[in-house]
Amino acid sequence: MRALVLEGDFGIDNLKLKDRDVPKPGPGEVVLKMKAGSLNYRDLATVTFGGNPKLLPMVPLSDGCGEVVEVGDRVAPSFFQGWQSGGPVAENLGPTALGSPIDGCAQEYMCLSAEGMSKAPANLSDEEVACLPCAGLTAWRALVVEGNLKAGDTVLVQGTGGVSIFALQFAKAMGARVIVTSSSDEKIERAKKLGADDAINYKQTPDWEMEARKLTGGRGVDHVVEVGGADTFPRSIMAARVGGHIAVIGILSGLTKDVNVAAIFAQNLKISGITVGSRTHFEEMTRAIEQNDIHPVIDKRFPLADAQEAFRLMQGASHFGKIVLDI
Repeated sequence: MRALVLEGDFGIDNLKLKDRDVPKPGPGEVVLKMKAGSLNYRDLATVTFGGNPKLLPMVPLSDGCGEVVEVGDRVAPSFFQGWQSGGPVAENLGPTALGSPIDGCAQEYMCLSAEGMSKAPANLSDEEVACLPCAGLTAWRALVVEGNLKAGDTVLVQGTGGVSIFALQFAKAMGARVIVTSSSDEKIERAKKLGADDAINYKQTPDWEMEARKLTGGRGVDHVVEVGGADTFPRSIMAARVGGHIAVIGILSGLTKDVNVAAIFAQNLKISGITVGSRTHFEEMTRAIEQNDIHPVIDKRFPLADAQEAFRLMQGASHFGKIVLDI
């Protein structure tokens, strides 16, 4: 079988297609014939600078859709193989993640625990299912599980990457108002076609947090889907209403920066760190996806042999929604 392998050192140029043996299942395991995978910023970070060289060689990709060999069920592997239900605990998170340290979905066959996957939503294609385990579930947990999103709430989503577009779609399906930020008027127009109610071009309006407050009559937004990291987090604090919720997800602009702690407690903000979710969360999300016929937004598709090109597209940050690999 073919597998996309990162070996030798980190860097996109070190991704190579290799021949490997088809795995054989042990007790409690199943073999999946992989159909598609999708890229996340985590995958890019892992491939380019993310980690312990002792983990190499490594198969990347946190997200995928496959078919159980000899059974035929379509499934999505859980990103955290060890997190089935309940709250997050250390032993169920990092050590059990697909795409490092566990070999990921960029391979034609993979062997996993039968407990580490969920049935795919019937209304989605293989490529669409492959977008769900990280980006989709992260947005769902941020807004629904931790944020207790309800109709009439206002949600601010940063940018138009995978998590942000899913957050837009889930928020609209639940009757919320959505404000999107972007540096591209073209992407803003695409977001509005998906249902975004308002938009802020942060290149034209650098103080976008003040514009968000204006758009809410000075009240502030109920939820911020914070994917920007160090540079945007202080602005998210000021965009949120008293008692509002900020779901901290991304690190696109860096890891650390001075934070206005007084504003956090004065506004009684709820700050949630979000690292994807459990299998139970995933199955709750897929029921909502089927009932509302929500379809992931796919920007570009690549064959597995062109994976380097796909990673470079993500590195350039010009995509809208998800980037998919056909496996």
